[in-house]
Amino acid sequence: MSDAAQQYRETAGRFGELVAGVPDAATWERRSPVPEWTARDVVRHLVEWFPPFLAGGTGIDLPSGPPVDEDPEGAWRAMSDGVQALLDDPASADKELVNPYIGTVPLPEAVSRFFTTDVFMHSWDLARATGQDAGLDPDRCAAILEGMTPMDEMLRASGQFGPKVEIDPDADAVSRLMAFIGRDPRRS
Repeated sequence: MSDAAQQYRETAGRFGELVAGVPDAATWERRSPVPEWTARDVVRHLVEWFPPFLAGGTGIDLPSGPPVDEDPEGAWRAMSDGVQALLDDPASADKELVNPYIGTVPLPEAVSRFFTTDVFMHSWDLARATGQDAGLDPDRCAAILEGMTPMDEMLRASGQFGPKVEIDPDADAVSRLMAFIGRDPRRS
């Protein structure tokens, strides 16, 4: 099993636990740390942006599940199981994703860099919106932050991240990463 497949299994597994841990329908409508998004919208974002990105760059279509509005857990599970099956397939190691903005990237690396990392960071958003513990690994947060920091200007220009939130430089790695991507870790 590739590192990308194992990393996705762990990250998506934790996100799936958070999705399954939402106690009731009303909780899905709670605001998330992402402006204008509810807890349901966090799941919607992941379920809706990655399949077209993957299909456009590889021609691979992921299975679709129920609509997020009707069944966020089922929608997440169907799409995520498709990603895991793709990464578990030994033939995927030889495939590439081609994108006009990022060039040509080996498929497992593309999934890891763009989707697995996004799922990891949005786990914090979903946990905060639903009153759960994200359980993010501080060492992984520090590594992601270290990799993103040199690209700060480009990331902000992409519109995918909010303005950095100023926090104590001695804050824990999870808080520093969240502040870097535009979340205020001090807010509940």
